[in-house]
Amino acid sequence: MTLAASTSSSNPVLNTAVFAVFVAITLYVVYRASSRNQSRADYYAAGSSFTGRQNGIALSGDFLSAASFLGIAGAIAIHGYDGFLYSIGFLVAWLVDLLLIAELLRNTGRFTMGDVLSFRMKQRPVRAAAATSTLIISFFYMLAQMAGAGGLIALLLNIHGGFGQALVIGVVGLIMVLYVLVGGMKGTTWVQIIKATILILCAVLMTVFLFGKFGFSFSNLLSSAAAKSPMGDKLLEPGGQYGSSGTTKLDFVSLAVALILGAAALPHVLMRFYTVPNSKEARRSVVWATSCMFVFYLCTLVIGFGAAALVGADEIKGAPGGENSAAPLLALHIGGTVLLGIVSAVAFATILAVVAGLTITASASFAHDVYANIFKRGKAEPADEVRVARLTAVVVGAMAIVGGILANGQNIAFLVALAFAVAASANLSTLLFSLFWKRFTTTGTLWGIYGGLIACLVLVFFSPVVSGSPDSIIKGVDFHWFPLKNPGLVSIPFSFLCGFLGTVFGREKADPRKHAEMEVRSLTGIGS
Repeated sequence: MTLAASTSSSNPVLNTAVFAVFVAITLYVVYRASSRNQSRADYYAAGSSFTGRQNGIALSGDFLSAASFLGIAGAIAIHGYDGFLYSIGFLVAWLVDLLLIAELLRNTGRFTMGDVLSFRMKQRPVRAAAATSTLIISFFYMLAQMAGAGGLIALLLNIHGGFGQALVIGVVGLIMVLYVLVGGMKGTTWVQIIKATILILCAVLMTVFLFGKFGFSFSNLLSSAAAKSPMGDKLLEPGGQYGSSGTTKLDFVSLAVALILGAAALPHVLMRFYTVPNSKEARRSVVWATSCMFVFYLCTLVIGFGAAALVGADEIKGAPGGENSAAPLLALHIGGTVLLGIVSAVAFATILAVVAGLTITASASFAHDVYANIFKRGKAEPADEVRVARLTAVVVGAMAIVGGILANGQNIAFLVALAFAVAASANLSTLLFSLFWKRFTTTGTLWGIYGGLIACLVLVFFSPVVSGSPDSIIKGVDFHWFPLKNPGLVSIPFSFLCGFLGTVFGREKADPRKHAEMEVRSLTGIGS
């Protein structure tokens, strides 16, 4: 099947109908879930009413973005072994959450990451820094999802041209804002549970079909993929994408560090731990999330090599979505327009659920940390705080729509990696120091957050991602001096160093009583 036949045989009406059914069902669920959505705890944390199993499935739905479903499958189809390394990085990241973050965070905070960081520090500057970090990370992650939606439209719905794609980005953004305004965290969580179930089920069914097509032999599948790939047998060996030079190998190490450490500091992931009643359920959440993602990422391995064997690298690269089109094209090859319609619905459901999670996190951080605790000095009325959160969700949604339209067609892969790198650089060092180092101070917190944040953004701006390489955002100019595409290897240690130096050279001393209270609460849950 040629590329022309592939794209022309897609059925936009069917794809849109399947997606509309998903939206209708989830909007109904969101409406029903919103009936008891009255207080701050209901809006921000779903009243801590979800079990560990439910929250774990929702966590996987929050984390498995379009980049996971489409990007990793495409990377495996084109680059082989090196593409699967993304999956390994994402999975290992959850061990950091399980062992160091989930239980302590659930016991110490109430609604946002700012609650934990400001527990024994000066409230206003630390909450301002935490909110700044959360909003920047959420915006970059959201921008990537919305721009990714525009890129997928051309293939999945056969809509070409800037206006059509911009219109669909706007529709996706409006539905996402509606989820958040009506359902709050409870409605958003149910959307993520439904989406995760459909996504994993879709991946498993495609995997079983592919195994059947190759005689239930993984070796046959790999041999066919290598035979059709321009890389030949090197598709199955390390180094296809990152092995060409010392710099690319170092770039992979930097990317791996950012993925592993960034996932444990993403604000929309951390906020999910407040939707369960206690730390035991928080731990169960991580176990369930890891199990779901383990199954999913194993399936992407088969789907990626299946796309290489049945579709071929040339057709994938030539499609409107590039590497991201591997899974949809594979669905079209093995199941025709019906399966493509299902995959298109799953892809858009993925984008909707992830962006809804990011929106509620950004709006909660602004309303709770900035409005209630900085402007109102902790004396805001709960109803006013929720109203500000809803207004913020509308503003964030509008910014995401505009940003997604402007970034449509650009190199968006770096935005996701940047969000992980910023999260690890700005948040992880301060979270770990706050939880485990009794001498840590407000100055150290501010130095750690702003130092890591600024270092990360500066290094990305002067990297090959922005200028100086064929796939840079700005073509025809070269002002890069930092050789790596991902800054994590430098910016993450730098943020730990900033936090340490700010504490050592700062004038104020840590309050031992506040540290003792935080330690008891984080380990036992007393008072949480």
